[in-house]
Amino acid sequence: MNRTHTRRDFLRISAAGTFGAFILTQLACRPCPAPASQPLVVEPKTFHIGLQLYTVRDALAQDLPGTLELVSDAGYAFVELAGYTDGKFYGYAPTEFKRLVSNMGLEIVSSHTQVEARGITLENAKRMAEDHAEVGAKYCIQPWVVEQERKSLDRYRRLVAIWNQVGRIMKESGVQFGYHNHNFEFDTVEGKVPYYDVLLAELDASLVTMELDLFWAIKAGQDPVAMFDKFPGRFQLFHMKDMYTAGEKTFVPSSQDFAPVGAGIMDFKRIVAARDTAGLKYMIVEQDIAKDGNTLDAIKTSITNLKTKILI
Repeated sequence: MNRTHTRRDFLRISAAGTFGAFILTQLACRPCPAPASQPLVVEPKTFHIGLQLYTVRDALAQDLPGTLELVSDAGYAFVELAGYTDGKFYGYAPTEFKRLVSNMGLEIVSSHTQVEARGITLENAKRMAEDHAEVGAKYCIQPWVVEQERKSLDRYRRLVAIWNQVGRIMKESGVQFGYHNHNFEFDTVEGKVPYYDVLLAELDASLVTMELDLFWAIKAGQDPVAMFDKFPGRFQLFHMKDMYTAGEKTFVPSSQDFAPVGAGIMDFKRIVAARDTAGLKYMIVEQDIAKDGNTLDAIKTSITNLKTKILI
């Protein structure tokens, strides 16, 4: 675990690139392609790619600092958290966790808050906003809607009204609020599709962005590029996860079909090519379950495929 400060400083500098820098880097590289006999290899930390730490939750539970170091060594520049409870991140006070992550050469880009029956409420939003600002997160994401709140359009609208207010509270602390989808939001409720007819229609775009989980949207029969065309600029974050089989359209939020990015059937090049229309700022790799149980190998496969096959 002990590394020199020189390496840590180097990693911090490497992780500080922006998505705009990624685009400029790629444009600059195009006039000078690598020889045909050699694969084009790009330093992964020049890409704006993060990892949702839920992917490596079991490893984190065993060795949090060591797992963060493995994530950094794999080439990820950013992390998205999934461990905020009672004002702490993975049991650490915000400043302590921020320091730990920074020492591993990583930056916190976003955080999924704890999944509770009430979700984010006006009562806890201010505390959450302050804690997320202190930990350095740019985004705080609502990751889930409990089943009883999906029963009617009125229930969705009640949540949207709360989330617009939460978004305003977050914005006052310099944090962008957002919503992460599964596939149930695309099911029909009372003749409407909640994702389009309530969430995108009634959420204030200046206060609440969408973190589009590409896997779940496609499982629900959606075309992400068509979504970007219809709602440009609304999708600042992508969840990047692949699937092995297309299967039938489903609205049940459970699956065993998760694949490392680029190891399945999804056309990520087509989706990423529309990033400007989407309003994309960060790509977050997530794999809920690894087929062979080895999530650490899976995250390496994902970032390797992104840097050598998809983002070039």
